[in-house]
Amino acid sequence: MLTDKNTILITSALPYINGVKHLGNLIGSMLPADFYARVNRLSGKDVLFICATDEHGTPAELAAAEQGLSPAEFCAQAHVMQKELGERFGLSWDYFGRSSSEQNHELTQYFHDKLSENNLIEERETEQVYAIDDQRFLPDRYVIGTCPHCGYDRARGDQCESCTRVLDPADLINPRSAVSGSENIEIRASKHLFLRQSQCVDALRAFIDQKEKEGWPHLTVSIARKWLDEGLKDRGITRDLKWGVPVNRPGFENKVFYVWFDAPIAYIAATKELADETGKGDAFWQSFWREKQGADKVFYAQFMAKDNIPFHTISFPATLIGADEDWKCADYIKGFHWLTYYGGKFSTSQKRGIFMNDAIDLYPSDYWRWYLLSNAPENSDSAFTWEDFQTAVNKDLADVLGNFINRITRFTASKFGPDIPGKSEDYSPVEDKAQKEIVEKIKAYLEHTRSLNIRKAANELRALWVAGNEYLQIAAPWTAFKTDPTVAAKSVRFAFHLIGLFGALCKPFIPDTAEKIGNVLPDVNFDTVWQADEKLETLFSLIPENYSFSQPEVLFNKIEDETIEALKLRFGGI
Repeated sequence: MLTDKNTILITSALPYINGVKHLGNLIGSMLPADFYARVNRLSGKDVLFICATDEHGTPAELAAAEQGLSPAEFCAQAHVMQKELGERFGLSWDYFGRSSSEQNHELTQYFHDKLSENNLIEERETEQVYAIDDQRFLPDRYVIGTCPHCGYDRARGDQCESCTRVLDPADLINPRSAVSGSENIEIRASKHLFLRQSQCVDALRAFIDQKEKEGWPHLTVSIARKWLDEGLKDRGITRDLKWGVPVNRPGFENKVFYVWFDAPIAYIAATKELADETGKGDAFWQSFWREKQGADKVFYAQFMAKDNIPFHTISFPATLIGADEDWKCADYIKGFHWLTYYGGKFSTSQKRGIFMNDAIDLYPSDYWRWYLLSNAPENSDSAFTWEDFQTAVNKDLADVLGNFINRITRFTASKFGPDIPGKSEDYSPVEDKAQKEIVEKIKAYLEHTRSLNIRKAANELRALWVAGNEYLQIAAPWTAFKTDPTVAAKSVRFAFHLIGLFGALCKPFIPDTAEKIGNVLPDVNFDTVWQADEKLETLFSLIPENYSFSQPEVLFNKIEDETIEALKLRFGGI
């Protein structure tokens, strides 16, 4: 999203702690957020990219029990694992915190106090599902049954994943325990706290109206309006669990705050974690989250899949607005549809789909980053297939980008030696024509990256690589060299400038490859392309005369058909 503000705060939906995330989780929030962080850093902005593990709730308790660990021990180990996996995919977090942190405990309890002072917290005795065989109250999401609205037979008690409607466990047809599958359940009374979202409807509607005028995506706005138009219900914010943020209220000593109340607050808490660890103090984290402390000068962008949108457009803003202080709400929310696996859902239990640990052990991160970002589910669900992944690697990366760089560097080394020949001022009309075409494509690419049109940006970047190859076909320096090496030298020099530009421009998509490309021309800074604007033409004369280049390794290895068939068998491909 284009903004005049120089400070950018970026958060992605928190990955849940109970296992390795699949590729749909990666492209649904964390990877696009990283893309945007890299674009803004390259554009000269001050960026703070925050994420954390979402560690509370029943799934964490159950996963810990399966491994014979306490929830705290399990979450500590899983946090390290998720952080390391994210870093292996090139996720450039400035800080990766934990929702179980002391800072999040304090801030969650603080928001409870402020909302209570403003009469937006209410105690209610509710009827909760109790699983007799499991001997425990079941959180809403651990009651499953048939959705009364769309008929989906594995709808959760809090929300139907199919039609996204908010539910109550009592709404479900044939409810049962998601823990044991037992239908031996009963309703028992339990006292809980509710956030009176219904009292915030006018403020929330005004918030959404304003953001729609500012250009929020249709997906984000439409889901928020759906919740508001269907009648916003008050939301329970406590649960009968042991693992979570304790409720700081008399009579609620054995309860914790609901994960969907404390998890978004962890964005703020993780920033405070960073400030506390680095000694930057309260002034630092408050400058991103308190309007009167400088957050009014910050542009805040959130990234998430569509099932998380209601909580970030309604519940979290209700918390921030309801506190009636000066907390920073999102300036932009980029929502994504789902990535499916051959049209079906990823499934850990059915061993169907590709998860982050297996993916990164199979192929370098840039293979996955390019495929996922160039097929980002921005306007509709998109389906992962191994065949499409193979095409993205073999055709886009190897045949177009890799071929261009390897072809010109090998030819130059064999015919001219280690130094790039020619002078930039000697370009011919062929180079001038190619330059004009490429400059226009760069402008379009930069516009799409800054506007967060990720697939369109990928298309323009691919088109730039194609234009480079087309230029080589027309200039044909290998043919010109036979009759006039000076003509070939002009083409070579121009092509090396394209190498530098391609390396700089592909940094948000494939940063490891971009670094390798940059090593071809060490100490020549093509990153200025991100800030050159109307001076792009000057970037075609950056390489000094008699400059020595480095021969790169082969950038991409193709994936064979037999390998794809084996991968389909291993991961459940159809």
